[in-house]
Amino acid sequence: MPAWAPYSPCAVRCLGTDEERISVPAAVLRLVAVVGVLFAALLLAVFYPLLPADRRADVVRGWCRILLWTLDIRVAVDSPARAPAGALVVANHISWLDVIVLGAVRPGRMVARADLREWPLIGTVAARAGTIFIDRQRLSTLPGTVADVRSALRSGARVLAFPEGTTWCGAASGRFRPALFQAAIDAGAPVEPVTLRYRIGDRLSTAPAFVGDDPLVTSIWRVVRARALVADVRCHAELPPTGGRRMLATAASTLVSGVDRPGVHGRVGVHVVQVLDGHPA
Repeated sequence: MPAWAPYSPCAVRCLGTDEERISVPAAVLRLVAVVGVLFAALLLAVFYPLLPADRRADVVRGWCRILLWTLDIRVAVDSPARAPAGALVVANHISWLDVIVLGAVRPGRMVARADLREWPLIGTVAARAGTIFIDRQRLSTLPGTVADVRSALRSGARVLAFPEGTTWCGAASGRFRPALFQAAIDAGAPVEPVTLRYRIGDRLSTAPAFVGDDPLVTSIWRVVRARALVADVRCHAELPPTGGRRMLATAASTLVSGVDRPGVHGRVGVHVVQVLDGHPA
């Protein structure tokens, strides 16, 4: 089974168009503020590699939360009392926004597609933050990527990955590819499965989804115009690195996909333990 899919199985028809949006002038102001936060990240990136490991996590967490606050996106977290350090954190993949949301809750080194390096501002920040890049065009480099993840885990770093290998709309999800789970087994690192979901009130939202032939700028604009968007993050109990990579991938995938996933704009159950920055859910 390949480590990723060349395209998303979902299409732009999965994206909701009837959700309430903020006005265009308000969205433009919000976008300007977001660009300002991104430029601030460039300054932070200069000093980031010089910081102690524990301070790096604080910087990433803080920056991600500021960006989400700028976008007026609340994050509702349901997680165990203990957050495993040096774990492989694996989540379902819906949007480019997942990286920011996950970084606000479980900051660590991200595994991301290699062409992210070319994205304006974000690519530079990602590289300086220690992102482990995976080349979709050269499968022969996959063992090297697995080795990089293994090395990071052995050093005690938390590594964040999206093993579905592509994005889905949020109403559906895919199976986890097993390749990166071998790194956790080799490093003896626990695996923490995480379910991501976006909603407005108690209704599922596909506004953040980045699928099909949806251009990046269109996806960003849709998120910027979203009103009262909430990102639900459910962190499941960690899995021990045993039983083989396929078994471990299946176990993690089952936990992540087991959270209720109604159809597009269907009602979802809301169970919140913590809301970041004191915002109400």
